[in-house]
Amino acid sequence: MSLHPAVAAVRRPVRRLLDRLLAEVGPARTVVVACSGGADSLALLSATLFEGHKQGWRVVGATVDHGLQEGSAGHAARVVAQMAGLGADETASVSVRVDPGGLGPEAAARRARYAVLEQLMERFGAPVLLGHTRDDQAETVLLGLARGSGGRSLAGMRRAFDGFHRPLLDVARADTVTACQVQGIDYWDDPHNDDPGYARVRVRRTVLPVLEEALGPGVAQALARTADQLRVDMDLLDDVAQAAYAGLTDLPVDGLLAQPDALRRRVLRLAALAAGSPASELFHEHVLAMDALLTDWHGQKWVDLPGRLRCRRTDGRLVVEGTFDPSS
Repeated sequence: MSLHPAVAAVRRPVRRLLDRLLAEVGPARTVVVACSGGADSLALLSATLFEGHKQGWRVVGATVDHGLQEGSAGHAARVVAQMAGLGADETASVSVRVDPGGLGPEAAARRARYAVLEQLMERFGAPVLLGHTRDDQAETVLLGLARGSGGRSLAGMRRAFDGFHRPLLDVARADTVTACQVQGIDYWDDPHNDDPGYARVRVRRTVLPVLEEALGPGVAQALARTADQLRVDMDLLDDVAQAAYAGLTDLPVDGLLAQPDALRRRVLRLAALAAGSPASELFHEHVLAMDALLTDWHGQKWVDLPGRLRCRRTDGRLVVEGTFDPSS
């Protein structure tokens, strides 16, 4: 019997990734697969077990209980049993308390989840695989475009970063669902994925189908392809900005003004991040306000930045400092 095309579509990128990772992990050959119990992550786990065990990989399945839905602990227990039933060499389940901290529920849950996965990465000394698909990438790009978030958001999700890997970014969500179905894997449909209160759900259920109807099929693929093209440019600009920042760490006004706009603003963002401004709260508007201290200077006192910081111009340079009393 020939392999179903959907199963092959999921296994191929996983096999390619494991081949590449062999040179990085050495004889340890352990990999962690983050699994929510949905079709994407279960298809990824199944493919990693199939391809990984052929190469001698030890595969750990990990799930995170965010505690945001009634019965979440029971669901996590079912996912653990399912991961073990699929053949995971070890399973891990971690419960977290999601602290919004000024973020939306999705962002706060994501922050808590990644914190746990980073701990598991360190514990097992292994890379972590994530089940994001081409559809997730298309939604991310479209949301970034609608919000005017700039090139970094339009570049979408990275294929790899800090030990995390997304092997399914070229795989359609329909293929992960079909792969589970033909392999007899029961998957969970997260009710949040049908809640129109979330912008991503509205994009998935309404916006993308309308675009497909109006522009023809292939919109998701085109958006994901755009992300790949922009990612290369963004990475290059980020590398150049890092080098420029290394030479401008004291933020001299003349030195900053000598830089092209795109480079100078990236340097300012790096300076704010280095001072402790949270990346998730530091927006383009903040960077533009910092830039105005250089390009539109008329004696303004300072610019307030996330993280209880201030950026001010003094003695021919910019200074990013904190902490301050917001009532002052």
